[in-house]
This record gives sequence, structure tokens and C-alpha cells, in this order.
Amino acid sequence: MKSNTLSPELFRVIDANINRLKEGIRVVEDILRYKDNNKELSKKLKSLRHRAHIQETQKLLQYRDSINDVLRPSTKSEQTRSSLEDILTANFKRAEESARVLEELYKLENTQYSENFKTLRYELYNLEKEVLLNK
Repeated sequence: MKSNTLSPELFRVIDANINRLKEGIRVVEDILRYKDNNKELSKKLKSLRHRAHIQETQKLLQYRDSINDVLRPSTKSEQTRSSLEDILTANFKRAEESARVLEELYKLENTQYSENFKTLRYELYNLEKEVLLNK
């Protein structure tokens, strides 16, 4: 690990994006698990969600400030979904984008974490294609 280059504000970015990544994966996982009874894809997504982890959880919690997040209120597009496919797409994109943010930020601090999030992102791209082309 490199010297401490991440500021409290960047730990907030990391915290938000780890949560967003795991939440996005969880939505897709639960739809495939409970609605589609797809054990294989659900297990893949569960495995990805568990790999979206870092050791510094206490540090993330220390700097969390979700109450004062300037973009906390939902936008219109976040409140509107017209189909299950829209929900799946939105949550795949949410997870992929968050993995990219984490990949980039961890280039400053921990290249192992960076590579892990890059791998997760590419696995999500493949699962997105597999899930949405079979809907």
C-alpha cells in the first residue's frame, strides 16, 4: 500500500461507491434469485458482492456523512422505472460505474484493490449482457 494519499473526502467517495456497488449487485441478485429462481447467476452475483470489500471499514464509517450529502434527494429518473428490465439495467449501471470510481481512486492507494474493482467491473459487464439478452 502506498502512503496515505486518500483524504477524508475521498474516503467518503469510496464509502458511497462501495455501498452503491454492493446495493446495485444486490438488487439484480435478488431479482434473479427470487423472481427467476436462477441459482447459477444468483451465486455469481453473490460472489461478486462479497468480493466488493476492503479492510478499512472503520475508516470509511469514521468519515461517512450521508445526512449532509448534497445529492441525497432522488431525481425524477431515479424514481421512475417502467419495467423489471429497467430496474436490472439501472442497477447494473450503478454497480459498474461505482466499480470504475473505486478502481480509479485505489490507483492512488492500493493497486490490489484497484485491480479487484476492475475485475469486478468487467465481470459485471459480462453478467449484464447474459442477464439482459435472456430477458
